[in-house]
Amino acid sequence: MSKQVRVRFAPSPTGPLHIGGVRTALFNYLFAKKNNGVFFLRIEDTDQNRFVPGAEAYIMEALEWLGIPPDETIGKNEKFGPYRQSERKPLYREYADQLINSGWAYYAFDSAEALDAARKEQEEQGKTFIYNHTNREILDTSLVISAEETTKRIANGAAYVIRFKTPVGETLHLQDIIRGDVKFETSLLDDKVLFKSDGMPTYHLANIVDDHLMETSHVIRGEEWLPSMPLHVLLYRAFGWDAPEFAHLPLILKPVGNGKLSKRDGDKLGFPVFPLEWKTEEGISSGYREKGFFPEAVVNFLALLGWNDGTDKEIYTLEELVEAFDLNRVHKAGAKFDPEKNKWFNHQYLIKQKDEDLAKAFSPIVAERGVSTSENQLTTIVSLIKERANFVSEFWDLSDFFFVAPTAYDEKASKNWKTETPALMQELIAIVEEINDFTSVNIETIVKDWMTENEIGMGKVMQPFRLSLVGTLKGPHLFDIVELIGKEETIKRIQKAIATL
Repeated sequence: MSKQVRVRFAPSPTGPLHIGGVRTALFNYLFAKKNNGVFFLRIEDTDQNRFVPGAEAYIMEALEWLGIPPDETIGKNEKFGPYRQSERKPLYREYADQLINSGWAYYAFDSAEALDAARKEQEEQGKTFIYNHTNREILDTSLVISAEETTKRIANGAAYVIRFKTPVGETLHLQDIIRGDVKFETSLLDDKVLFKSDGMPTYHLANIVDDHLMETSHVIRGEEWLPSMPLHVLLYRAFGWDAPEFAHLPLILKPVGNGKLSKRDGDKLGFPVFPLEWKTEEGISSGYREKGFFPEAVVNFLALLGWNDGTDKEIYTLEELVEAFDLNRVHKAGAKFDPEKNKWFNHQYLIKQKDEDLAKAFSPIVAERGVSTSENQLTTIVSLIKERANFVSEFWDLSDFFFVAPTAYDEKASKNWKTETPALMQELIAIVEEINDFTSVNIETIVKDWMTENEIGMGKVMQPFRLSLVGTLKGPHLFDIVELIGKEETIKRIQKAIATL
């Protein structure tokens, strides 16, 4: 690559950042870092009707939390600022006028009523109305009326838009890094609006002007923008600029059925589709951060939605992703979102965490239950249960018996409590009472020696013993539980089980 790689993530601040947008940002970030380039964030807020307060700050916070912050953005290394399109407003008029003067664009004065009437007329003839070469010279445009009349109308405050004059009868063969050669017939394209009479550009004009002025080398975006590619390439041609390279990423698909992943899918199946929680008057949409996901796990999972390095490797650090990333290995087909795989990734990152750090995260949950415990004990408990958890929030249900004696016994497991069990449990109490070195290994040795000497089957003791301490047959190694809850509590729980069962 001859010139410096400069890629951008350019969301509109119309609400929370969807997980599909996060993946677009991630792929831009990985590509930039792989090629010693620059990843910048531009806020495309030209559509003021859809602007949502707080959305811009949300986007920035989300990228920071994920560990993929931009190199340049609002308030940070503003080499090509401003990085908010609304603050670049004066620029766009100049470029819209340039297109008018070069014959690549024209003024359109059509009222909404006139366009509705034209649409209806076409529909009655069984046709689809397209504003393009087939009718632009019979509608109310500067291509029909004189230059003097055009100037007069604008001076008198007539409402207008500036439309792109799409060439006729040309086949465009465009190169996409992911999709290869993509073909478009210009005669089938419509003359898109580039500029509105309120002084604001549309997405298409602002996007092209900014990408050129900010020296964007590659445009990496979702496949929903693929139909805009011919217009954007033609705009570069109209301005006499070199176009960047394009790469259109595959969609992230619903876990079940067809179509693009939506918030409704997350609500229905109980997983977040936003990186951070989003609050509105209607309610709260859950976020990955608040659900207890590790940002590294989210990044790792998303990187493999539509891309792999050709191996079976699944766990990557961010540095490893940067090293391995290649746009040529991004798939064309959409990638199905798998909520269970999403949790699996979080589990892989959870079990890699230091027990001390997990204990700190678990501590407030324990305190909320009115239980006090030492840091060392909590760290030990975490080490015993974390293999069974996907999230820290699951720790209590996996470990409550360490802190609180069971108040009920699992009905199915209680079938292991036979007629001879109470007598065996009384003998077990006597054994436990005599143990001085109350460590897991020593307790296990003594109890198992007693069973061997008396030819007592393992199941006759071990299952009722666990049921007494835990209330069910779940949990880590039984003698680790015994050591942690202590001699007195162990005996008390066996006695309670004898009395209850």
